[in-house]
Amino acid sequence: MIYFDNVSKSYPDGTVALNGVTLSVKQGEFVSIVGHSGAGKTTLMKLLLGEDHPTTGSVSFDSVNLKKMKKKDMPELRRRIGVIFQDFRLLPNKTAYENVAFAMEVAGKTDEEIASDVPHVLELVDLTKKMWNFPRQLSGGELQRVAIARAIVNHPDLIIADEPTGNLDPINTYEIVQILKKINDMGTTVILTTHNKGVVEALGKRVITMDHGRIIRDDSTGKYAL
Repeated sequence: MIYFDNVSKSYPDGTVALNGVTLSVKQGEFVSIVGHSGAGKTTLMKLLLGEDHPTTGSVSFDSVNLKKMKKKDMPELRRRIGVIFQDFRLLPNKTAYENVAFAMEVAGKTDEEIASDVPHVLELVDLTKKMWNFPRQLSGGELQRVAIARAIVNHPDLIIADEPTGNLDPINTYEIVQILKKINDMGTTVILTTHNKGVVEALGKRVITMDHGRIIRDDSTGKYAL
């Protein structure tokens, strides 16, 4: 599904963000990417989203080289990828329901589809009773669950969760991890970036460890080693 072929990324100031990265992720996998700040995790995600391109090497999504993809085709690619951010990025003047519905509106879904799918995904993340609350009325864990609902409502093939538990306490962290596992069990590929050793080892899934732009470990047994 995803293939990085000998990818390097350098910037004009001389910073080398990625150095000879080769990795593949199969459809339906759950992969955690770990590493200290500056290891290259964020650059890896930007390349996968087509927000940036490698200096050398190639990044492919379903056998399509993203660097060669036409600009007009990028929105279609991004509709196949749901992104969950550490800082939620919800619209403050919209309710939980409206935040999720907005993602469907942008994707061109009908009112009937929105009315059917939004309550369903909010139920999946256990927010049925909070669907008409505004972000300021929700806890950190609830905000992240709205963000997850927004990311999955258009049925993406891939979920990228970028430090989704970074601002959460242990109880909410556990709940978010369980939701991500549930999404993966339904067949969606999940790539998680995290600093949280407990999250990685609780998952027991594949772990890729990065350091200074390189992959230094690729472990199928779910061990956090830094």
